[in-house]
Amino acid sequence: MVDISDDTKPVRRHVEVTGVVRRRRWTDEEKGRIVAEAVAPGAVIAEVARQHDLMPQHLSNWIRAAKDGHFALQADDVPAFVPVVSVEPERRRRPAGRERTASIEITIGSVRVKVPGGVDARAIEAVLRAVKRVSA
Repeated sequence: MVDISDDTKPVRRHVEVTGVVRRRRWTDEEKGRIVAEAVAPGAVIAEVARQHDLMPQHLSNWIRAAKDGHFALQADDVPAFVPVVSVEPERRRRPAGRERTASIEITIGSVRVKVPGGVDARAIEAVLRAVKRVSA
């Protein structure tokens, strides 16, 4: 038995918009408050956009505009503090004479050159050219 359906006919749809189509205007303060919500740690742009009846792309454009300085983010009323980390001075942490610096060893033939870290590249080149001339 063969089942033949006629799904190939074009379907016309008629959409009727009833009511007023609104175009909202947002103040810079409102945009700043919404963008601040969207860029807060742990926030998801799509969720914030949905809460404010926005498209996520629209909110992303606002975030980009805020980064470009077109409007400022809404500041919290709560003062923010920067954490302070106390670090001992360098000289107290490492005892003198026990500092370890990176070094490399270069072997040319039977000659081994040990180069400590921080040596000028031109000096290393001059030494290696001299070693190469002697070992050749």
